[in-house]
Amino acid sequence: MGVAPGARSTPARSVENDVVSQEASDGSSDPCHAPRVAFLQQVAVVVDDYDEAIDFFVGALGFELVEDSQTRTNDGRAKRWVVVRPRGAATGLLLAQADGEGQRAVVGQQFAGRVGFFLQVDDFDAQYERMLSHGVRFLTEPRDEPYGRLAVFLDVAGNKWDLLGRPAPSRR
Repeated sequence: MGVAPGARSTPARSVENDVVSQEASDGSSDPCHAPRVAFLQQVAVVVDDYDEAIDFFVGALGFELVEDSQTRTNDGRAKRWVVVRPRGAATGLLLAQADGEGQRAVVGQQFAGRVGFFLQVDDFDAQYERMLSHGVRFLTEPRDEPYGRLAVFLDVAGNKWDLLGRPAPSRR
C-alpha cells in the first residue's frame, strides 16, 4: 500500500505479521520483512498465595501446571516461578504472589472490575459443571450471545473472567 504524493505517512497495523510498521513516504517499506511476534507467552496474575492459585487453576479449571520453580527476586529474596495454562494452549499464566502493599492492592483488581480474561472451551456445559462442583463463583448465569455461550466467573484472586463456548447452532 503506497502513500499519496504529499501525504503524511502514518503507522499501519499489519495483522498478518502481528507487528505495527511505519511505511516510508515513498511506499517502499515491506512489512513482510519486519520482525514477527510468534505468540504471547505468559500473562501475570497477581495472587495472594501460590498454592491456593495452583489448586484453583489446576483443580477447578483443569489447567496444567507447567512450572513451579524456586528462584529469587531482583533484590535476592526467595520466590517461586509458577506457570499454569489451559491444556494444549501456548499462552500461560504466571502466578505472581503479591509482594508488598502496592501489589496486594491489585489482587483481584488487575482490570479495575472489568472482565480481563476469556477462557474459550469446547464443551461449555461440561466445563461449567466442573467449575461449579469445585466451588467456582459465577457472577452470571450462562447465556447465549451472537459470539457464543458465556458466563462470568471470579478466579481465586477475584479477577473477572468470561467462560466462553461456541455459539448455539441456530445463531451461527
